[in-house]
Amino acid sequence: MTAKLERVLSGVQPTGQPTLGNYLGAFRQWRAQQQQYESVFLIVDQHALTVEHQPASLREGTLQMAALLFAVGIDPQRSTVVIQSHVPGHSQLAWLMECTATYGELSRMIQFKDKSKGSAMVRAGLFTYPALMAADILLYQTDLVPVGEDQIQHIELARTVATRFNHAYGEVFTLPRSLIPAVAARVMDLGHPEMKMSKSSADGQGNIYLLDSDDQIRRKIAKAKTDLFNEVQYVEDNPERAGVRNLLEILAALTDREPKEVAADFHRYGDLKEATATAVIEQLSPIRERYQYYLADQAQLESWLAVGRERATRLAASTLERAYDAVGFLPIKEVTLAD
Repeated sequence: MTAKLERVLSGVQPTGQPTLGNYLGAFRQWRAQQQQYESVFLIVDQHALTVEHQPASLREGTLQMAALLFAVGIDPQRSTVVIQSHVPGHSQLAWLMECTATYGELSRMIQFKDKSKGSAMVRAGLFTYPALMAADILLYQTDLVPVGEDQIQHIELARTVATRFNHAYGEVFTLPRSLIPAVAARVMDLGHPEMKMSKSSADGQGNIYLLDSDDQIRRKIAKAKTDLFNEVQYVEDNPERAGVRNLLEILAALTDREPKEVAADFHRYGDLKEATATAVIEQLSPIRERYQYYLADQAQLESWLAVGRERATRLAASTLERAYDAVGFLPIKEVTLAD
């Protein structure tokens, strides 16, 4: 008898342009995890409503993110790719989670503090969206959630509300665990290597976007900040050498080698930049081509999303039914009404 695979859930907002950092830190690992886990990939369009947004851009970005996930190697036959708003169970379970979480727990969430700082108008959804995130995870009886250090707090909240719900109403939810990669590539901004490369960056000149052309990639890496030491050396704790360290870590991640080993191959910064640009292009160029192909075939893209929606809806319905029954909601009885 084949052992049941653990279920892993990963989510991504359909806003901003995904970067090389997103690819090395998340997408590439998601592709590999398909072989080991039952994977659900969630495009969290509802999370985008916590701040100002343009409806047309959100709609376009959602389809583009789906195409990109398939382009990086997410297999629609093996994994479930689903748009959050296509499964009503997310919103329905979120209310139960809001009624289970406490004000104190939500007010301590770091991302709410960061995003609301200095804002004249803070949407209530920005405060409560961790409850929606908990619902996203618990709805699919998720075993594992790949996260960075900055997201562990959200997984802990999901565990807290799931435990409280289970104790109050009976065992309904699986308690999720954080899946922290053993080696997490942390890609820094090329122009400001003290800052993380981010798709929400206001200045995109230090970012390598997954859909950049080969020429754009070469130009950006050629302009990458290095230092005045004129020696290719991997030094971990010296902020003055952050630029060279960043290039070495990018090239090491792309070639599955250690940064110190990579450094030994070079004597000139120009050669390091050229080799890094070539390695980035070799990885990203096929992704860009597949993305353009998938986006041009919208019928195929929508077909894959329909398959994902059907799988996800089936999983979600089972959990939601159990949760609704546990809290005491009156079940729906189908009846035939007389004319």
